[in-house]
Amino acid sequence: MDSGLIALGAAVVGVAGTLLATVLSQRMLARVQAAQFDREQQVERTRWLREQELAELARRRECYAAANAAYRRYRIGLMSFLWLVHRSQVTPEERAVLEEVRNVHHTVFAEAQMIASEAVLAQLDIMTRGMAGAYARTMRLAEGSPHPDGSFEEIHTRLTELTTRADVMRGVMRTDLGVDAAPVTGPPSPPAVPPSP
Repeated sequence: MDSGLIALGAAVVGVAGTLLATVLSQRMLARVQAAQFDREQQVERTRWLREQELAELARRRECYAAANAAYRRYRIGLMSFLWLVHRSQVTPEERAVLEEVRNVHHTVFAEAQMIASEAVLAQLDIMTRGMAGAYARTMRLAEGSPHPDGSFEEIHTRLTELTTRADVMRGVMRTDLGVDAAPVTGPPSPPAVPPSP
C-alpha cells in the first residue's frame, strides 16, 4: 500500500505539475509580452515626441526666416521711401510698394506671435514698435507736417539703429533654434514712441 500511495502521490504531483506548468508558462509569457509591449510603446512615444520636436523646430525656423526677411524688406523699403521723401520724389507707386512690404511684415509678425518663443517675441515687439514709429514719422514728413523729432536725419538714424537691433533679434532667433550658444547683445531698446495720429 505504501508503494501504491507513493505512486498515486507521484501521479497527482505529475499531473498537477503538468497543469501548473502550462498555466505558469502562459502567465510568464503574458508578462514578457506585456513588458515588450510597454517597451515598444515607450519607444514609439519617444519617436513621436522627437518627430514633434523636429517639426516644431522646423516650423520655428521657417517662421523666423520669414520674419527676418519681412523685417529686413520693410526696413529697407522704409529707408528707400524716406530717401524719396527727402528728394521730394514720392509717387503713388512708391507708396504702394511701401504699403505692400508693410502689410507682409504685419502678416509675418502675426504668425510669429503664435509660434515664437518669449525671448524672440520680445525682440520682434521691439523691432515692430521701432518700425511703427519710423513709419509714422516718415509719413508725417511726407505729408509736410513732421513730428518734433521727425526730421530726415532723425528718422534715418532711427532706421540705422533698427539695423543694429535686427542683428540682436537674429541672434536671439538663432539661440532659440539652438544654432548659437548665446544671443548677440546690442544697444538698449529704443524708447517706445507711439505712432502719430
